[in-house]
Order: sequence, then structure tokens, then C-alpha cells
Amino acid sequence: MSYNFDQVISRIGTNSAKWDGVVNSLGNDMIVLSVADMDIQAPPQVVNKVSEMARHGIYGYTDAFPPYYKVVQHWLDKAYRWDVPQEWIVFCPRIVQAVSIIIERFTEPGDRILMHTPAYQPIANAVDINHRKLVESRLLLRDGRYEIDFDDMERQMSAGVKIVLLISPHNPTGRVWTKVELERIAELCIRYDALLVSDDIHADFIHEGHEHTIIAKLSEQIAERSIICTSPGKTFNLASLEIANIVIPNMQLRERFQLGLRQAGIHNPTFFSIPALEVAYTECDDWLNELRTYIKDNISFTEDFFAEHMPELKIVRAEGTYLLWVDCTALSRNESDLIEWIQHKSRVSVSFGSSFGVDGEGFIRLNLGAPRALLQEAFERMASNYPLSNR
Repeated sequence: MSYNFDQVISRIGTNSAKWDGVVNSLGNDMIVLSVADMDIQAPPQVVNKVSEMARHGIYGYTDAFPPYYKVVQHWLDKAYRWDVPQEWIVFCPRIVQAVSIIIERFTEPGDRILMHTPAYQPIANAVDINHRKLVESRLLLRDGRYEIDFDDMERQMSAGVKIVLLISPHNPTGRVWTKVELERIAELCIRYDALLVSDDIHADFIHEGHEHTIIAKLSEQIAERSIICTSPGKTFNLASLEIANIVIPNMQLRERFQLGLRQAGIHNPTFFSIPALEVAYTECDDWLNELRTYIKDNISFTEDFFAEHMPELKIVRAEGTYLLWVDCTALSRNESDLIEWIQHKSRVSVSFGSSFGVDGEGFIRLNLGAPRALLQEAFERMASNYPLSNR
């Protein structure tokens, strides 16, 4: 392996939402496996480009010019075999911002917006903060794998749903939706005249035996009512540079979204974002392939460790993302018990399930985008304080 993903680098003192946020509130002895950014340096090619740009010394206003659209177009084709015209691509700093603008532009207060739960809460919160009604279609956990309850989804949509917010691959469960599942979602959106907004930010981490499908590729009918959100943020660990690619095939929808961006005062990329994206998308394939292997090995390490030391906890097998969703209900369905064990006694910060809605209670989400030594120390702490170890 030519890239050193094992290097542990302190992020404390970098205004890290993940590390400084936890350390400031809980103490500097915490190990943090919560917020979904990686504790692995961005590709060296990107680091070099950002350093080069920093040395320029003039950090004035920037814009998205044709090379940006060409690079994104090339990436969509290379990564997902999705050939799109450049004019479909719209720059937006963050996917959550884009979703909030979409909700504001394409729905009215009180309109119903559907998500599959447990769900990534910043997207769900965008519904509530815009005074729309979140409709939860609960995923079914069958034999250790989450499935969409299409009967429930259709019942909800037949009562009126303006937007379906799809997380693909799914966060926190790690599901990679099959083409058949996506076809059924598309069919329902068409039948009940709903806009489909798909957050595909984790699409570059798809594990062996699974394949990511962009739902807008399925047919012209679903493409015309789809908005697909992509970003290099998760893939190359660039979250704070704030750049997302919002792909909107329908010209009328695209123009309304662009007007919403202008009304929100969103127009200029940050000085570093586009240069970082361009290098990441064109020069870092080897880095990404090695990282995928490292993440796969982290998942295997975690599964083996839990099976040996905390066997009552059931890991939901991840099909995509660098996250793991863990069923802790054999230990307790009371989240306060999990907080006491993991956070207070073990001094490890994870994402507790209730933050993904009521269907997440009794579960935790682990971020495995980290050096393995960091994971090992966290898991050893958890195992040494494991409440069932002496039973």
C-alpha cells in the first residue's frame, strides 16, 4: 500500500466539529467515532493543490467556470456510467443547503415529504425547519438487512407526498438500493406525481457484491422529476471545503432551483473548493481504490472484534458507506444505558440511534473512516467496560 492510512493525526485545535466539539464538552480523553468525516488525510495531490493555492495569497471572489462542469461531467461518467450534459450540473456548497432550497422552492408549508427511517437527521431537519410535514416510511429489518416497506410507502404517497427524499446509499444502515428497488421507488414517484431528491454523497463507497445505480438513469420519466446530489466531500474528505454537484435534468426545475440559490445569496464557491475537486476527480483514483480496501479491512476488523468480545451486539452488514449500524438492543433498548457504557465509562463518542429518529433507539452508528489503531483503542475501551462481559 503506497498511502499511509494508519497515521493517527490529532485534529484537536482545528475547529473540528467532530473532535473539538466533543472534547470541549466531554473532555480531551475521548475517542470520537461519530460525525461522518474521516480521520484520514485527503489525497496528497489535493493537499498539494490546496497548499499551492494558499501560497497565492489573494483569496478573492471565485466562480464556477467551464472546467469545473467538464470535470464533474467526466466524474459522473467514470464513477457511475452516467453521461450528462454539462448544463444539468449546478454548483451548491452543501447538499443540506440544496435540499433546504428545494423544499422551499418546490413545496408549500404543511406539504408532506417522505423519508425512509431511520434517517440522516440533517436532511430530515430541513423538512421541519421549513415548516413541512415529515412522513416517515419505516424500513423493515429482516434477517439483519433493512428493506423498504413498499406497501407502507405507497399508502403514504397515496395520501399525498410532494417530495421523496432518498438517501442512496442509505445512512445510517449502509444499504445500497438495488435497481429493482429503485425502479419501484421511481414508479411510485411517477404514479403519485412526487419530486425525487436523491442524496448520493456516499456513492463512492460501495462494497463488493453491490452496485450503485443513479435513479435518474432508469428512465427519462424519472429523470424529469429527479434531482441528484453528489459531492467529493465524503469520498476525498473535503467536507469543510464545501462543494456539491446538484444534477437536475429538467430545465424548469433547474431554473427554479438556481433562482432559489440566488435568493439565498449562494453563488461563489470558496477559493479552495473547485481546485480541490478538480484534482480529486482527475488525479486520485489510486488513492481512492486503496482507501476502499482499507475501509473494507476496517469493517472486517470491527466485525471480528465485536464477534469475539461483544457477541450480543449485532452489526448490520454494510453494503456501502464507511459507516456501521450496530444493534445494541440485546444489551439495552434504553439509550441512557448505552450512553453510560460507551460515552461515560468507555470515553468513546459514537452516534446514538435516537439521533436518526425513534426507529434508531437501541442502535449506534460507528464511523470507520479512521486509522485502525484508533478503532482498536476505542473498541478495547468498550469491551473492557462491556456490561455483559461478566454474565
